[in-house]
Amino acid sequence: MVLQKSALDIQKITEEFFEDTKLLGIVTTVKDYRFCWHLNNMLGMDFRVNHEIEIQLNRKKRTYFFSVYEYKEPASTLVHYLYNNLWDGEYLLPEFKHLDFLWLMKNDTVTDEYLNHLISLLKSIPDVQLVTELNNEKIKNKEYLIF
Repeated sequence: MVLQKSALDIQKITEEFFEDTKLLGIVTTVKDYRFCWHLNNMLGMDFRVNHEIEIQLNRKKRTYFFSVYEYKEPASTLVHYLYNNLWDGEYLLPEFKHLDFLWLMKNDTVTDEYLNHLISLLKSIPDVQLVTELNNEKIKNKEYLIF
């Protein structure tokens, strides 16, 4: 009996993970817990840190931990994930060093109207300096966002 090794197809996993997703980049001067407090209170959401999907990366002989907050919309399959892009001087996505957070919407269709409304609401939050939609194709290290 010959056992075959099967390699993970990272590209296929990444494509499936990002299918029908929207991604925002956010610049703000507040810490993650304070930003989530604003989202929860001003936008009526319920973001909670989810330690089970925390991103761990090994770089420079160290392990870095990037927290991920999660909010599931009631009566919908849409799930929002808020990634911290910076931890202890290291970036989750180094190509976006200017961004503090990455907001991923997944598991349901996000219309342009919904997305534009959300961007407008985010810009109304104190200390939010920039909100921009990110094109998935421009992200060099997409696999870092997969949990």
